[in-house]
Amino acid sequence: MKIKEKYFFVLILVSILILVIIDLISDSKEGAQNWHLTIEALMGLMSIVGIFFVIKNSLETNKKLNNERESFSNFKVEAEKWREQSRIFALGLSQSIDQQLTVWNLSVAEKEVSFLLLKGLSLKEIADIRNTTEKTARAQSAAIYSKSGLSGRSELAAFFLEDLLVPN
Repeated sequence: MKIKEKYFFVLILVSILILVIIDLISDSKEGAQNWHLTIEALMGLMSIVGIFFVIKNSLETNKKLNNERESFSNFKVEAEKWREQSRIFALGLSQSIDQQLTVWNLSVAEKEVSFLLLKGLSLKEIADIRNTTEKTARAQSAAIYSKSGLSGRSELAAFFLEDLLVPN
């Protein structure tokens, strides 16, 4: 139930309670029978119970919402810490990969293609990103494999990722 609906429901119950109280006072002055007064008193009591449960539910919902907000805030802090750590690791990994590519005497263009290959881009995507032809991207990738002594993309990825993965 939305908050406006809860307030409306409480307003209706309070209105019923007030009307019941007025009717009880009026009926008791007129000498109404006890069973009639008892029924009206029970209706008033039911309104009070309804008000209580709506307010209790609203307070519990607010408490849960506040707990969720706090949990979410904690999660955001944790996520930001993880992102910062991963940035540091990724930067270190990128630098290590760049050093190895330098050891293999790759040109600047071949290094760029190597990183794009490691990211999993196709030769067509690499050519589009670098504003070259697919034939050029293929030739540069062949030069990378030749200079590194690797047979292809999977060996290139394995060369850098093998030591990062924890053995089972």
